[in-house]
Amino acid sequence: MYDSKMKLALTMAFLGSQSSSLAFNLPATVSSLTARYSTSTSTSTSRLFASTYDIDPDESSEQRLADAVGAGTGNGSASSSSSEQVLSSSPPMSTSASASASASGPTRFDSLLADVGLEGQLSSMGALRDKRVISGNDVFCNRELQLGSVRAIGFDMDYTIAQYKQPAFDKLAFDGAKEKLVNELGYPEEFLNIEYDHEFWVRGLIIDTQRGNFIKIDRHKYVRVAYHGYTPISSRTRKDLYSRFFNQVPSFGEKQYVDMDTLFQFVDASLFASMIEMKDNGEHEFMDYKTYEELYNDMRHSVDLCHRDGVIKDEVAKNPEKYIVLDDEMVPMLKQYKEDGIKVFLLTNSLWEYASVAMNYLYHQADVDEDLKLKNEWTDLFDLVVVGSCKPAYMRDPYLNLFRVNMEDGSLLNTDGLYEIDALGDNGAQKFLNQGKVFQGGNWKHLTAMLEVDAGEEILYVGDHLYSDVLRSKRTLGWRSAFIMPELPGEMKNFYEQIPVRNKI
Repeated sequence: MYDSKMKLALTMAFLGSQSSSLAFNLPATVSSLTARYSTSTSTSTSRLFASTYDIDPDESSEQRLADAVGAGTGNGSASSSSSEQVLSSSPPMSTSASASASASGPTRFDSLLADVGLEGQLSSMGALRDKRVISGNDVFCNRELQLGSVRAIGFDMDYTIAQYKQPAFDKLAFDGAKEKLVNELGYPEEFLNIEYDHEFWVRGLIIDTQRGNFIKIDRHKYVRVAYHGYTPISSRTRKDLYSRFFNQVPSFGEKQYVDMDTLFQFVDASLFASMIEMKDNGEHEFMDYKTYEELYNDMRHSVDLCHRDGVIKDEVAKNPEKYIVLDDEMVPMLKQYKEDGIKVFLLTNSLWEYASVAMNYLYHQADVDEDLKLKNEWTDLFDLVVVGSCKPAYMRDPYLNLFRVNMEDGSLLNTDGLYEIDALGDNGAQKFLNQGKVFQGGNWKHLTAMLEVDAGEEILYVGDHLYSDVLRSKRTLGWRSAFIMPELPGEMKNFYEQIPVRNKI
C-alpha cells in the first residue's frame, strides 16, 4: 500500500479564473510519472520539485520573440534529447559523489536547516545535489499531495495514456476537413493546397472568432501578442482592439472567444488562419460574403465530422504504428497501481470503437489479429472504463444516463445507474461491475458510486485538457488533478535559450 507520509509533487488544479493564463506542467508522457510517484522504496522524494520562476517580460520583448517564432527561429518543437542538452548544464552527480561533496564542505541547505533547528540532524542531505538540474521530464507542482489520501487514479486517453506522432496524426483531421470544406461546403479548390504547420501554434492562445484574430494574454488579461490569420497585428492596432476600455478589464469569456486548451485545436487554428488569409488576400466571391465567425463555424463542422465519420479512426485502425507512440512503461505503471490497492479508471470522450483500437495497440505493443483484439485484454488494467463521457458535462450534469457497452459489438445496454447499484444490496458496486465494467456516458455520481469513493479529494485525475480535465474536475468536484504537457521540453528549451536576452532587457 501507499505510505501515507510519502508526498507527491504534482501539478494540482489550484486554478485562477482564466484558463488560458495557466501554466501547469507535467512530463511529456504518462509513463515518466511512474518513477516519480511509484511505490517503489527506491523512489526519492528529493527528485520532486516545484517550478520557482515567474517571468513577465515587457511588451516589446515578447513581441520580438513572437516575430522570431514567425520567422522560424524558435518554435518550441525541439526534441526531448536536444532539450536535455540545453537544460542540463552539468551532468547529474551520483549519490556517492554528491554525498562526498557535501561531507567536504557546506551545502546550499545549511542556512535553512539552521533556521529550523535541524542543522546536522539530516544525514540524507548529503545525497542532494548542490545544484538542481531542471529537465523537461520532471514534475512541476503547485501543491503537495499525500498519496495516502488518494484511493483512485483516473486517466484520460488522448494525449495522456495515448500520445500521438506529429504531424502525421493531426494531418488526418486537417486533410479530411479540407476535403469536406471544398467538396461539401463549396470552398475554393485552392484551399486543398494549404499545408499544415503544427509548429506555429501553442496552447493557451485565444481565438477571436468575430475578428479572425489569435491573441495571447498575460495573467492580467493584457493582450501581449495578436495575429490576424498568420499576419502580425501592430501594437497600436492591438491596443485599439483589446485595451481601450475605461474602468473595465476585458474578460475574454464572451462567446466569440475560444480558448486553445488542447493540442487537438492546433488543427482548428491552422485551418481557420488559412481561411482568413484566403478571404482577405484572395479573390473568392464565395468567401467574401462570409463573416469570420461563419468561416470558423464551417471549419468546426468539418473537423467534427472527421472525428465521427471514420476519417481518423479508420486510418489509425489500419496503421496504428504510424500514429500512436508506444510506451513500454505504461502497462507496468497501471499494474503497479492495482497491485498496491489503488483503483484505476479510464475516463475519455473517445467512443468505444476508437478507444479499443488505441488501447489494444498500446497494451500489446503491436498491431495484433482481430481475434486477440476482440478479447480487449487491456481492460484488465482498469477497475472501470468510461468512454463517450462528454466531458466537461460529465462533471457538471448529474442527470446524464449511463449505458453499459457490449465489448464484442459496441452495442449499448440501458442501466438504472445508482438505483441499480443500491438495489443490489451489500457490495452492490462490485456486483454491478461484475456484469460489465465498460460504460458509455453517465456522470460523476455514477463514477464515485462504482469506485466506492466518498470525497473528491480521494480521486486523482490525469489529463491533457486545461478546462474539461483540470479546471472543471477541480472546481466542480474537488478532484486532485494533474496536467500532461507533451510540449514542455521544447518550451523549457526556448525559455533557457532566451535567458540572456531577458537579462539584457
